[in-house]
Amino acid sequence: MGIEVKGEGMGKGMGEGTPRPYTQPELMVAAAAREISDGNVVFVGMRLPLLGFQLAKSTHAPNAVGVYELGIIRDSAAPEPILTMGDLPNLYRAQWLADTADVMGLLQQGIVDVSFIGGAQVDRFGNLNTTYIGGAQNIEMRLPGSGGACDLASLAKRHIIIMAHEKRRFVPKVDYITSPGYGNGAGWRDRVGLPRGGPSTVITTLGVLRFDSATKEMMLVSVHPGVTVDQVLDSTGWPLRVSSEVVTTPAPTPSELATLRRFDPEGYWTSERTAV
Repeated sequence: MGIEVKGEGMGKGMGEGTPRPYTQPELMVAAAAREISDGNVVFVGMRLPLLGFQLAKSTHAPNAVGVYELGIIRDSAAPEPILTMGDLPNLYRAQWLADTADVMGLLQQGIVDVSFIGGAQVDRFGNLNTTYIGGAQNIEMRLPGSGGACDLASLAKRHIIIMAHEKRRFVPKVDYITSPGYGNGAGWRDRVGLPRGGPSTVITTLGVLRFDSATKEMMLVSVHPGVTVDQVLDSTGWPLRVSSEVVTTPAPTPSELATLRRFDPEGYWTSERTAV
C-alpha cells in the first residue's frame, strides 16, 4: 500500500512472540472510553460499551452521565463489577430508576450526546443491519431485530459502532437498514428527516474507522497493534478508503488496565475468548 503507520502502542515484545499485556477486548474498551468526553450524556449499551462507560467515568470523564435502556440513569460509576445493565450495583444510588419509555424519551428530546451500537452487517456509509441476511424474498437468516438501536442511530447526536471486522460483516451494501448511518452518502439524513446525529466512529477487532466529513464514507484511521493496513483491507468487502497517515491505536495504559480489571475481574467481557 505504501501507507505509513505512525504512533506508539505496539506493546512490549510485539513481533517477538511475547504476549501483549492486554487482551483485544481490553484494547477496544479503552478505545471506546476515549470516545466519551467529560460531561457527555451517554446511552451506554451492553458488553464492551458497558465497561467503556465505567472506564471513562473513572478516568477522564468524571462528569459524564450514563443512560441505560432499562430505565437507569447514573452520574457515578457502579461501585461493584456488573455483567449487565440490570445488575444490582448499577441500580445502587442511581439518579433515576424509571422505565425504557422514559429514557428513550431523552433521545427524542435531543439530550443524548453519544450512543453505542453494533450489528451483524455494516456498509461503507455506516448503515447497520440486525434484521435479516439475504434478500426480502430469500431470507437466509433472521437476526434479533432493532430493539432500541434504530432510535439510538436516528436520534443521538452521534453514535459509535463496535463490531468484529470480517468481510462477511463489512459489506458494500447491507441487506436491510435496521439502524441508519448516512444512507447513500452526504445529505441523506437530512433528506429523510434525521437532522442530527450519524455514526462518528467504528471500533473493530482490527482498527478504528471514522467518516469523511464531505462524502460520509468510512475511512481507516488507526490499526490496532500488530495489525497491518492490508489485513484490514482484506477483511473489508469494498475498496476501503485509508487515511494518508494511519496511526497505531494507543494501547491501554497501566492505569486504564487496572481500572478496567477492577470492573471485570474475571474477564467476563474482556478475555480473548469474548465474542464481539
